Amino acid sequence: MNVKHFFIVSLLLLTTLFSAQAQKKSYLQTLAEPNKWVDSVFKRLSKRQKIAQIFFVRAHTNFGKAYEDSIGKVIKKERIGGLVFFQGGPARQAILTNQYQSLARVPLLITSDGEWGLGMRLDSTISYPYQMALGAVQNKDLLYKMGVEVAKDYQRIGMHMNLAPDVDVNNNPKNPVINFRSFGENKYNVATKAAAYMKGMQDGGLLVSIKHFPGHGDTDVDSHYDLPQLTFTKTRLDSLELYPFKELIKDGAAGVMIAHMNIPALDNTPNMPSTLSKPIVTGLLKDELGFKGIVISDAMGMNGVVKNFKNGEADVMGIIAGNDIIELSENSARAIKLVRKAIRADRISMAQIDESVKKILAAKYWAGLNVKKSIDEQNVVAEVNRLESLALLQQLAEASMTMLRGKNNIQQLKAEQRTVIISIGTPEVTTFQRELGAYYKNAIFYTLDKNANANAIAKVLRDLKAFDQIIIGIHDTRTRPGNGMVLSADLNMFVKDMALSNAVFALFANPYNLAALPGLEQSKGLIIAYQKEDFMQKAAAGVIKNQIIATGKLPVTVNSFFNYGDGL
Repeated sequence: MNVKHFFIVSLLLLTTLFSAQAQKKSYLQTLAEPNKWVDSVFKRLSKRQKIAQIFFVRAHTNFGKAYEDSIGKVIKKERIGGLVFFQGGPARQAILTNQYQSLARVPLLITSDGEWGLGMRLDSTISYPYQMALGAVQNKDLLYKMGVEVAKDYQRIGMHMNLAPDVDVNNNPKNPVINFRSFGENKYNVATKAAAYMKGMQDGGLLVSIKHFPGHGDTDVDSHYDLPQLTFTKTRLDSLELYPFKELIKDGAAGVMIAHMNIPALDNTPNMPSTLSKPIVTGLLKDELGFKGIVISDAMGMNGVVKNFKNGEADVMGIIAGNDIIELSENSARAIKLVRKAIRADRISMAQIDESVKKILAAKYWAGLNVKKSIDEQNVVAEVNRLESLALLQQLAEASMTMLRGKNNIQQLKAEQRTVIISIGTPEVTTFQRELGAYYKNAIFYTLDKNANANAIAKVLRDLKAFDQIIIGIHDTRTRPGNGMVLSADLNMFVKDMALSNAVFALFANPYNLAALPGLEQSKGLIIAYQKEDFMQKAAAGVIKNQIIATGKLPVTVNSFFNYGDGL
């Protein structure tokens, strides 16, 4: 074969490959077509086994063998439809998934919450930036690529559905449960970013579940502990909260997760959680918005749903409402019995159960579970920490960098000048300092813990006159970057004083914390880096060293000084 023929054959092969990938049907297309595998499995199921397919139970690999064995018994005895994995490790999960699948008569659909990838639940895996930081990113192609990488990770350890992305519009800064999990306060920005992430995952062969319908962004109550109430009009809900859901449903979302919220404008039944509301789940989501995919309840052990509907009644009502999957029932064996009883009492039709089961089986078919295969248990950790994923992680961090003050001042910092680099909020020298110290050769480091008092601060202040440049990193060291980062009163005063000097700042925290740091609006330079992780610290250092151009835009309004869309 000559070079010309080789080139033509190669081109044809590549065209065929890309064509095959492009032609893979979506889950919704699969659902709409006749399916021999789905029909054959469905026909073999008894009424009780059909009901059991609707229930997905919790699984862990960090709770010990006794817990693992107990879930194995549930799989074998109850013949549930799937699992929701929580904390543990990727290699252990791959091994355990193989064991669990071997116990199942019908293959299990394996899911987990991975809003920022496997790292949301599993050790030794990649945590991509939280959605608040991604809301600042202007290049949505990077979010699509993230979705593709997350799909690879999920499939590598035998998972088929990501209970993500979060498409809540976080327009309440006091929101205790969504907050940094949202792409921000602007419905268009949320819909655009969420769609890119969702499409990447679905094109990568992963089912998704957008959440928390009909919108959990404007609440100040955590539904894990109580039932939030949304008192807005139907018009307001339709124009704001529902907007991203409507857009992503149009874009082909495979699944929607229902929130536990009381919304009188949509269902005026007292204390009725949206999860258990037929007007909301069936009337609004399925009938009015035309959603044809899988409807999943939020976790059914949360106080927001079981506080007023106890002893398994919530599970029954969740199915009556129109949920296809009941996630994390308090007691799945009890729930299956109660659903059978509800069918005999004509509270639930068998036709409705059949419809949900066929959706679940179609999802299993789409995910490839019609073909039996084991997960490779070798090299799992290495293969979910790929070099291209780590490179993308850094790209996303760099693209999120948001400069709010002093672009010219930051660009004029000189590598050869005497520089003091201070970290506030942590007692240890930070990655941010080390990255800058390698560039500013004539530099010295100071650290001030979050509880630093006036004496500790005075020691630093005494030395500052000897330096030409001051760079300060403010670090929130908590596990999650929520509101309420606490610094001592003396430190807050120090930050305010430094903002009036020639210091430039990088904030490694949720931007809502700017409201508790008065004075930064007057600073000579301010970069928002959203969270504490090393990839953010390296990105912020890159901006200060003029190696990276900050292109991020603030995804939320903090106060009158810092508004949505700000970014120099």
